[in-house]
Amino acid sequence: MSKNEPGDFAEVLALEQLAADLFVGHSPQAGRQRVYGGQVVAQALRAAQLTNDSDHVVHSLHGYFIRAGDETRPIVFDVDRIRDGRSFSTRRVVARQTGGAIFNLSASFHRSEPDVEIDGSPANLDVPGPQECEGDDWDEISAVRLIPPQLLEPGHTMAWIKVTSSGDLSGVRDAGYLALAYSSDHIPMGAIRSAHPSGRPWEDFMSASLDHSIWFHRAPRVEEWLLHDLHFQSLRGSRGVAHGTIHNTDGVLVATVAQEGLLRPRKDWV
Repeated sequence: MSKNEPGDFAEVLALEQLAADLFVGHSPQAGRQRVYGGQVVAQALRAAQLTNDSDHVVHSLHGYFIRAGDETRPIVFDVDRIRDGRSFSTRRVVARQTGGAIFNLSASFHRSEPDVEIDGSPANLDVPGPQECEGDDWDEISAVRLIPPQLLEPGHTMAWIKVTSSGDLSGVRDAGYLALAYSSDHIPMGAIRSAHPSGRPWEDFMSASLDHSIWFHRAPRVEEWLLHDLHFQSLRGSRGVAHGTIHNTDGVLVATVAQEGLLRPRKDWV
């Protein structure tokens, strides 16, 4: 494996600094048609993090997937330091490959402010644990264990996910947030696809993530199982929306996520 072919999560996050606010990263060579979206989210967040020397921690991010990335080519991350304040700092990151931008990220970082902690209704963890669920691992970095769909309504997808091949993250600040960002793009499109009235399988659709948002409520750990609970909201003009929550094994709310994605039926069955 060459230095340009990451084999674990630490290597995915090992961005090379070209200039003060310019970084380059690489993709695992998994033989996919395009770069996994969660990888680009995590790398862009890492680039933003590397330009932030304060004690601020990411609390939200919003991104747009512009075009498919090529896993055989490096990705350049150009960071714009929008603002550095006492309580908040903001970064904008554009990820580029040959041909132009592939992803645009806005991220906000917040200084810790101890206060009351109040959540909504606790998570319903009356579902099979990760060791009882079927694996759906399609990369070497994260493990995905799907809650059986027969236990859920159409438009509802749940999965236990964690980063397993983490590598040496000792020098990576707030690595748990980056791991969650990486895994957050695994199943939102599944919630949208499962709501389609045709009931057709994945291969009968052309699908792609369009935009993606995460609100971080608590610091996750890198190698812990997190329950991703996604619900379909709407499907219009081939664009679907799903939103949901991410909880740890104790049912504690860790993050809220939302995604819009393209779900276009292939012409051979329309």
